[in-house]
Amino acid sequence: MFNSKEYWENRYKNGGNSGSGSYGILSEYKANIINNFIIKNNIKSVVEFGCGDGNQLEKIKCDKYTGYDVSETIVDICKKKFEDDKNKSFYLYNNYYNEKYDLSLSLDVIYHLIEDDIFEDYMFKLFNSSNEFIIIYSSDGDIILDNISSHIFDRNFTKWIEKNIKNFNLIEKINNKYKYNDMRDNLNSSISNFFIYKNTK
Repeated sequence: MFNSKEYWENRYKNGGNSGSGSYGILSEYKANIINNFIIKNNIKSVVEFGCGDGNQLEKIKCDKYTGYDVSETIVDICKKKFEDDKNKSFYLYNNYYNEKYDLSLSLDVIYHLIEDDIFEDYMFKLFNSSNEFIIIYSSDGDIILDNISSHIFDRNFTKWIEKNIKNFNLIEKINNKYKYNDMRDNLNSSISNFFIYKNTK
């Protein structure tokens, strides 16, 4: 059986990175949308579940950032990488204890959550952590690929949210400028789109 936590720990431990979505034109594209959103909505605190290697984070501008990840190796790498920035902190995923933030981020993570119980735990944590906004960057049950990777499970997460999460509404969907298709290489295109939720309390 596939184990998501073991996969990412081994990947990072063996020198791997967070993948093409955190580099190049895709990382610039994501950062531009997120940074504009932070400015427009006067966001002061940001949490990210699945912070990865920190390359994407280098392009995101916020007052206070907290990153969680399942990989002990990558948490240690990020702590060292950003050790001079006192406004950024990093913890293992299981060390999240109901803290609240203005904005919660999930970037290229949901379709990597192969196990159902891991997926549900992640989603509840993601929505519980936000006082106001959530930005999800993911596929949503709409991938058409012949040879999908063993560490990708395309979930219709918006339908799951409708059934399981109260007090949050989808306020905007932004279709990817670099959407994957047969004419694009997977280093410069993505299966993900942006989905922005707002707390309605």
